Amino acid sequence: MRLPALVTAACVTLALGLGTLPVSAAKPAAPAFSKADLATAAQLRDAALKSNRAYEIVSSLTTEVGPRLAGSPGDRAAVAWAQAKLKALGLENVRTQDVLVPQWIRGEASARIVAPFPQPLVTVALGGSIGTPEPGIEAELVAFADVEALKAAPRAQVEGKIVYLGKRTAKVRDGKGYGEAVRGRSTGPSAAASLGAIGLVIRSIGTSTQRFAHTGSTVYDISQPKIPAIAISNPDADMLERQLATGQPMRLQMRVTARDLPRTKSANVIGEVPGTDPNAEVIVLGAHLDSWDLGQGAIDDGAGVAIVSAVAALVKERGLKPKRTLRVVLYANEEFGLSGATEYARAIGDEAARHAGAIEADLGSGRIWKFSSRVTPEALPLMQGIVGVLKPLGIEWGDNETGGGADLGPLRRIGVPVFSLQHDATEYFEVHHTANDTLERVDPAQLTQNVAAYAATVWLLANSPVALGPLATDVPAK
Repeated sequence: MRLPALVTAACVTLALGLGTLPVSAAKPAAPAFSKADLATAAQLRDAALKSNRAYEIVSSLTTEVGPRLAGSPGDRAAVAWAQAKLKALGLENVRTQDVLVPQWIRGEASARIVAPFPQPLVTVALGGSIGTPEPGIEAELVAFADVEALKAAPRAQVEGKIVYLGKRTAKVRDGKGYGEAVRGRSTGPSAAASLGAIGLVIRSIGTSTQRFAHTGSTVYDISQPKIPAIAISNPDADMLERQLATGQPMRLQMRVTARDLPRTKSANVIGEVPGTDPNAEVIVLGAHLDSWDLGQGAIDDGAGVAIVSAVAALVKERGLKPKRTLRVVLYANEEFGLSGATEYARAIGDEAARHAGAIEADLGSGRIWKFSSRVTPEALPLMQGIVGVLKPLGIEWGDNETGGGADLGPLRRIGVPVFSLQHDATEYFEVHHTANDTLERVDPAQLTQNVAAYAATVWLLANSPVALGPLATDVPAK
């Protein structure tokens, strides 16, 4: 469902140079930020461009903690690190919020083509995959372009076989190629199992042509049997498809030793820059603290942790007092089920109305090029003020239909306004969910631009002269 129409016969269009925003022509005059708040936002923007604090934070996280899969020792170390870091940055009311998370053990994974031309494959288990029997499994391989083609296949074509899904991830600035391809990873195993398959192999959901595989979570349908699921590197997928093109039958062997342990405790880590609003309204600055276990979690989502933490620290160190409280929330277990985000939204209960807005950093450290919102029509004219302050950073207006990001979904669905600063994702899925997600992938100059954009945006959101919501509940992302 879309938001109520924003353009009517009573509306006019205000040109911004970077795009257009609809603004009501009715009286009273459209709300606007004060000159003082616009000036402060510009000052925060410019100060952030001169600071390397965010890079220091992500360096600290990747060096002192590293991989932090939900429920692992690294996860527990990250929670302790985050508490200490937010306190050291001067944030107040630093605390944790208990969250139950899954505890999945990756084990080992291997795969090889047995026929027609035997070759090993660079392989990684999908997050949550079950294991195979100890010797592994071997069967004929049947290939499909994508999960939709698989679902349309007759059972006789699939039963007793290993399924291969070859959907490629398009390399585009807005990251939509990932969204189009990831359905094969998330729903592929159960779709294959529903037709009697005994295993699933997918082309990695990523754009790299280097020979390493991308992991990521799968979601089993409880109405279907569970089957083991792996990803292979893109070059190996290319080679596999060349063998398939010969028309000769293909057999594949795969072995996975992954297993589940009982759920365990993790935590959201929260810190604040208190506001002056007597109603104690809150602007959430979100990022997720967990990461996959293959790399260091630098771009996913160490960069996001660094961005939101550095923004709050910048406001605090300059002695600024926002109207609304800035609340940094470092969420537990985004990668493996949004456990932290779900618990945060559940725990606030009746206080949801005090949440004036939320923004999330979770797309690496590529340069930000677009700002979008999801606010009421009455608050929409304020977005022009934000875009104006962001213009020197090369950021344009997007639309008023943003989903806000994965961890903001539970807040959006209960009516909290959400915002997004769109990072350039052209290179993000080169290393996303791989062993190559390391600090070297974070560009310090781009990261400062990120912090500058978030700092200016968050300051203005925290000082909005009108309410930004609430919105209709249960609104899906665009």
